[in-house]
Amino acid sequence: MTRTIEVEPFNPDWPEKFNHEARQLTQIFASQLISIHHIGSTAIPGIKAKPVIDIMVVVHEIDQVEQFNSSMIRLGYSPRGEYGIPGRRYFPKIIGDVHSHHVHVYGQGHKDITLLLNFRDYLRDHPEQALAYSQLKEKLAQKFRYDSAGYTEAKTDFVENINLLAAQWREQQHAADD
Repeated sequence: MTRTIEVEPFNPDWPEKFNHEARQLTQIFASQLISIHHIGSTAIPGIKAKPVIDIMVVVHEIDQVEQFNSSMIRLGYSPRGEYGIPGRRYFPKIIGDVHSHHVHVYGQGHKDITLLLNFRDYLRDHPEQALAYSQLKEKLAQKFRYDSAGYTEAKTDFVENINLLAAQWREQQHAADD
């Protein structure tokens, strides 16, 4: 089935939806858990987003994650393995044909952890860039309404630019702390 790309205004319920899910995930991954983070556009106040709560779980050993598959299934998630990203385990929660949550599990030290957190934190701290991202997403959601891959690809240059800016910004923060 083709997913329809729709973005909607920031919903103040999204952080609580994350918190609710994070409490359950904490119980599931307890023996391996390092941290849980709300990532993606629903974690950035004020911007439009697809209404899917993206959650990053960081664990001690990625190779141990499969032992939690049955618990994740009971919570409504589908284990998808790496799903195109080496070193990650992906679990979407789909109710009917609607994606409500995506859990991305990484082992400690995976390069995407810093990338995803920097992106989120940079946009939280730079509302003008967050607004530009929101406007781009809205435009692309109209253009690629039934083309998820096209929508994602069309955001790539913007996202890569923000990733560079976010890495520089984080380095400056660390330098100021020293």
